[in-house]
Amino acid sequence: TRVLHAKGADYSGADTSGFAEAVRIAREADVAILLLGEHPNMSAESRNRTSLDLPGVQQQLAQLVHSIGKPTVVVLMNGRPLSIRWVADSIPAIVEAWYPGVQAGPAIADILFGDYSPSGKLPVTVPRNVGQVPIFYNHKNTGRPPNPKDSYTSQYIDVHWTPLFPFGHGLSYTTFAYDNLQLSAPRIRAEDSIVVSIDVTNTGSRAGDEVVQLYLRDDVASITRPVKALRGFRRISLPAGGRRTVTFTLDRDDFEFWGPQMKLIVEPGWFTVYVGTSSADVRQARFEVVE
Repeated sequence: TRVLHAKGADYSGADTSGFAEAVRIAREADVAILLLGEHPNMSAESRNRTSLDLPGVQQQLAQLVHSIGKPTVVVLMNGRPLSIRWVADSIPAIVEAWYPGVQAGPAIADILFGDYSPSGKLPVTVPRNVGQVPIFYNHKNTGRPPNPKDSYTSQYIDVHWTPLFPFGHGLSYTTFAYDNLQLSAPRIRAEDSIVVSIDVTNTGSRAGDEVVQLYLRDDVASITRPVKALRGFRRISLPAGGRRTVTFTLDRDDFEFWGPQMKLIVEPGWFTVYVGTSSADVRQARFEVVE
């Protein structure tokens, strides 16, 4: 493998003098790899920006290299979510590396050459635009939840109300299918536990790891509760074609919340369980807590 390199542009600033060399080697290469993001000094204590867009002329560089027509990969190095709508719409492969440290080169190379199948999941929500901030998966419900058929609800007129990438999202070089979500009981008492199980199948052609995530919602409560909250996750390894039943146990610690008297309480009522590959890609079932 022969690696060609050009600086292209600085982290910030308006200097485009390196564009020509970057385009030249991109034309010569089989695959173009763009390393984009923020300098560590841009995302640290007392280091703030008013925009989450790629700083400087980085997006211009990406658009120019993309226009050549070569297969292109973007590797992001950043300390916070960035609004990368154009990159997500135009570049077929994005590696979120964050600030990876001294072993960044070998780790990224292993991913790009397929020696390791990625299995990480986003610990944050990535917005489409800075105007969506704050945006997070475990938000409280509103009086007018988003409804595509009703313009007078909580949504935007210029972008979809959902994030660009949801909390828990992450792709692999293989694919996984979820089915047969089961609960051990339709109703329980507050002091009881309930077992949640689901079957996960590796439907791809190579082995891989998957992080199975479980979220819980208290459907109706005396105090507004999050639309869903992460209550567990399991990392599993499956060969191509492999299948496994993954189980979670939920108990009082997962149901209770701080009540009006500042005591932990569990209120009777319905709960919804969500299990899936991210906070947005889930299967669901319901059970009831009774007195």
